[in-house]
Amino acid sequence: MQFTRYHKSTILEWKTQRMVFIGGPRQVGKTFLAREFLTSDKALEQAYFSWDDLKDRELLKKHLLPKDQPLLIFDEIHKYQRWRTLLKGLYDKRSRSQEILVTGSARLDQFRKGGDSLFGRYHYIRLHPLSLPELHSYFGAQSMDMLLRFGGFPEPLTRQTESFSKIWRRERTARVIYEDLRDLTNLRNYSSIELLADALPQRVGSLLSLNSLGEDLERSSHTIRQWMEVLESVYLCYRVYPYGPPRIRAVKKQAKAYLWDWSSVENLGPRFENCVASHLLKYCHFVEDTQGDQMDLRFLRDHFDREIDFVVLKNKKPIFAVEVKTGDRALSGSIRHFQGRVPIPKFYQVHLGQRDEGQAETGRILPFATFCKLEGLV
Repeated sequence: MQFTRYHKSTILEWKTQRMVFIGGPRQVGKTFLAREFLTSDKALEQAYFSWDDLKDRELLKKHLLPKDQPLLIFDEIHKYQRWRTLLKGLYDKRSRSQEILVTGSARLDQFRKGGDSLFGRYHYIRLHPLSLPELHSYFGAQSMDMLLRFGGFPEPLTRQTESFSKIWRRERTARVIYEDLRDLTNLRNYSSIELLADALPQRVGSLLSLNSLGEDLERSSHTIRQWMEVLESVYLCYRVYPYGPPRIRAVKKQAKAYLWDWSSVENLGPRFENCVASHLLKYCHFVEDTQGDQMDLRFLRDHFDREIDFVVLKNKKPIFAVEVKTGDRALSGSIRHFQGRVPIPKFYQVHLGQRDEGQAETGRILPFATFCKLEGLV
């Protein structure tokens, strides 16, 4: 099954202006998306170059690239030491006659955050796992259940079998830790970092204590902090930090951890919360990458443990808050408490049921699918 990805129209527009770099987690569909822009098998043979292919690698080293193809695609080219020089020369000489797409994961993203000799020559977009709006046209009302069972990565969703999904998750985690981390860092404690990765699904949605993790793994909190940063850099997990307006006694230091593949979270409540977090992060990155606004995903919690799961900020101002419940129960007491105390204009309580009532200004209870349509999630 082939899914139409949300960034396809953006790439179609941008590739005529500059190079387009497509980043994101391993196996999220970056290469497949890029190759969709090739018009034939002949174009695929002549215009697609992967650094992991030995024949392609020799052509790239010698700069033997076709001039008669309207589009060139480079996959994992950032593993080549002189890749920036190669792309810079191609773009400066051929930008009027050839379009260029570049795909990559962790190292490509690290390059974007560091020194940039290609400034002004490319647009960068982050591709996320599949989401409810993307799946709805394929699976209809079953889409939410499938996302919760198999996660948002294309291959498990296509296979739709529990045994394959378990094997795929285990293999993906191993490749991320033992290949991507090895490529990106000088760390050597891969087995210990794998133990940290294994511990994260049980802590999804809770305040993350680095000291507690350090005690469990017999490591210092400083080491755990360093390992968390590298696991984030290879798209295994991400952290959501607190939103602390001055009028309340908000938690301001501890973060919450979530996984890019939420299907590994065992219990339904935290798994659904992780799924919602990933949808909101995807929305934030989409707005940043395509519109240029600064977006942040946060949570709100005070010292009396009153909490709203997520707050989305645009240009440092909150635009809406989201509380996550599996059932369509009554409005959360935390939403009622924080109304009027924090400058958040809209409050939503999303769930997996059918109930839809209330107004966003005072707290609206609604199905998650309805919320996605209402706020324009991708």
